[in-house]
Amino acid sequence: MQNGGESVEQVSVLKQNEVVLMNRDRIVQLKRQLGERAAQDVLCRAVEEIALRLEQVTDQFVRRDLVQMRKYTWSLLAIADQIGLDTLTMAADDVLCSIDSSDEVAVAATHSRLLRIGQSSLTEIWEMQDVRV
Repeated sequence: MQNGGESVEQVSVLKQNEVVLMNRDRIVQLKRQLGERAAQDVLCRAVEEIALRLEQVTDQFVRRDLVQMRKYTWSLLAIADQIGLDTLTMAADDVLCSIDSSDEVAVAATHSRLLRIGQSSLTEIWEMQDVRV
C-alpha cells in the first residue's frame, strides 16, 4: 500500500457462528395442549411472524426509527418466548436494552446478532417439526 500503510498479504474472514438454544419442552407442551395438528399450525404461524418481525426490525433499524424498532423487537421477543426460542428471546432483549440505553453502536451490534440468531432459530424450529409427544 502507498501512503505509509502496511501491505496485507492475507485477509482472514471471521465467520460468526451462533449457538441456538431451544426449550424443546415448550414445543412438546404445545403439542400436548393443542394436539399435533393445532400445534403445527401455531408453530408455522410463529415462524412466519418471526420472519416478518425480523424484516420489520431491520427496516426500522435502517430508517433509524428506534421507537418502531423497539415495538417490533418486543413483539418478536414475545413470539420467540412463546415457542421456546430462548437464544432469540435473549438476543431480542439485548436489542431492547441497547435501544433503551440510546447506545447506537450497541443497537447496531445487537441487531446484527439478532439477525444471525433469527435465521439460525428459524432453521432450528423447522428441524424440530418431527418431535413427538
